[in-house]
Amino acid sequence: MTRPASPLLRRGAAVTSALALVALAGPQAAHAAPAAAHTGPAALHWSTCPAGSQAPRGTYCATLKVPLDYARPGGRQITLTLSMIGDLNAPRTLVVNPGGPGEPGIGTEKLVWASLPEKVGAAYNVVSFDPRGVGASTPVSCGDTTKLIKHPATPATPVNAAQEQARRTVARKVAGQCSAHAEDLLPYMTTANAARDMDRIRGAFHRDKLDYLGYSYGTRLGATYATLFPAHTGRMILDSVVDPTVSTYGAQFEQDPALQHRADQFFAWAADKDATYHLGTSRAKVSATWDAVRRNLAAHPAGRRAGSAELDDLLASAMYTDQFWSDVAQNVSDYRRGDASGLLGATDQLASGAVDPARLAYNCVDDAWPRDWAAWHRDTAAAARKAPLFAWLNTWYSAPCAYWKAPATKPVKIGSVKVPPILLLQAEDDPATPVVGARRMQKALSASRLVVAGGGNHGQYLFDGNACMDRAGNGYLLTGKLPAANATCPASPAP
Repeated sequence: MTRPASPLLRRGAAVTSALALVALAGPQAAHAAPAAAHTGPAALHWSTCPAGSQAPRGTYCATLKVPLDYARPGGRQITLTLSMIGDLNAPRTLVVNPGGPGEPGIGTEKLVWASLPEKVGAAYNVVSFDPRGVGASTPVSCGDTTKLIKHPATPATPVNAAQEQARRTVARKVAGQCSAHAEDLLPYMTTANAARDMDRIRGAFHRDKLDYLGYSYGTRLGATYATLFPAHTGRMILDSVVDPTVSTYGAQFEQDPALQHRADQFFAWAADKDATYHLGTSRAKVSATWDAVRRNLAAHPAGRRAGSAELDDLLASAMYTDQFWSDVAQNVSDYRRGDASGLLGATDQLASGAVDPARLAYNCVDDAWPRDWAAWHRDTAAAARKAPLFAWLNTWYSAPCAYWKAPATKPVKIGSVKVPPILLLQAEDDPATPVVGARRMQKALSASRLVVAGGGNHGQYLFDGNACMDRAGNGYLLTGKLPAANATCPASPAP
C-alpha cells in the first residue's frame, strides 16, 4: 500500500503535534492517576516509557513477552512494549492500533483517550503497543538503507526499460538487505501473529473480552483477531476499512483509481482557490499545471534532490487528509514563483521514511506476491491508464515484496467463523482504503453495521472533526449497541 499507511501518526508532524497538545491540555488530563499506573496487573510492571519511543508525557509503559512462533509457544520469546493512560481500575480497557502495518502504536493511546468525551474516557483506560517488529518492541531492521535510495529518485513512471530496471534493482537490494539484517524474524511478522499478541495483551489485563479501536491496517488486524478469537471479542470499531477479499498486492490496484479520484478533488479544490494559489481556474487547468511542474522537476530537480518522483510522493501523502491540501498547494505555488524551500522541506521529511522495514515485513509475508516481474509490469501499466499519477508510484512502494526472502503465509480468512457485531466507519472517497473494501468487510462480518461519511479523509473517528461519526463511535463504546441499520453522515467541512 502507498504511504503514509496510518491515518493518525503518519498524517504529518503538524497534525501529530496538534493532537499531542490536545492530549496534554484536554479536560480529562487531570483524571490520570500516575500512582495507580505503576501497580498494574501482576503480568505487567508499569514505568516510564523507553527513550526514543513516541510516548508523550503522562503515559506509562510495560513489556510483555510473547512467542516469536506461536507453533512453538515455549520457544524463543520476543518483547512487546505497551503504553497506557487512564485509570487502571476503569471498567474497561480499549486497545488501539493506528494503522500501518509497521506503525508504532505508543503514543496513540493518549491521542485517543484525550479525544474521547469525558463519559467515555471514564469508562476506559486506553492501551496501545508497538506491534512485533516495530519500534520499542523487538524490531525488524533493514540496516542503513540511505545509500540505496538517492534523491532525486528515478522517475516513478518509467519512460524506458532502463528506468524501470533501475527501480527494480533498488527493490531487490532493499529486500536483500532486510533479509541480511532480520532473517530470523521475517517469517513471523504476520497479522495473524500480531492478533495472537493482542490476545496475550487481553490476558495480561485480565479482561474476558478485548475492546478494540483500529484504523486503516488496524481494521485488518482487528478483523483477524475477531476471526481467531470470536469468544474474546468485545466492542470493536474498525475505521477506514481494509478490503478482506483481496491480497495486499491486489489492494494496491484498488487504491490507484481511488487516489486518482481524490487528486481530481484536490485539483478542483485548488481551482476554487485560484486567487490564493494561482494554479488554475478549473480542475483541468490545475491538472495541466501540475503536469507541467512534474516535467520541469524531472528535467531540473529543485535543490538537486526534488524531482518528479518526490512531487508524486508528496501528492500521494496529501491524499489521505485534506488538512494538508493547503500546504501542498502553497509549496507548489511558491516553487512556481521561484521559492522551492517548502517543496524541499516536504521532500526531506518524506525521504526519511523511504524504506519502512516493518511495513515491508508484514506486507511481504502476510500473503503471496507475484515473483514474475512481468506480472507487476503488466498490471501496473494497465492501472496507469486510469491512474497515471499513482499506479507506478504505488507499485514501487511494494516492489521489494517481489524479491522477499521470507516465505509468504496463508492469511486468516476473515469472517470464516461467526464473529460478534462490529462497528465499521468509512469515508466515501477514502483513497487508501476505498469504500468497496468496507462494504465487503460488512458482508464478511454479517452482524456488523457500516456508517459511511461523505468526503475522503482517511481516519474518521475522533480525528476528523465529524460530529456525526464521533456520535456513532461514542455511543457504541458506551453501550455496546450498534446502530439499528447502516447509516450515512455528512462530510466534515473542507479546509
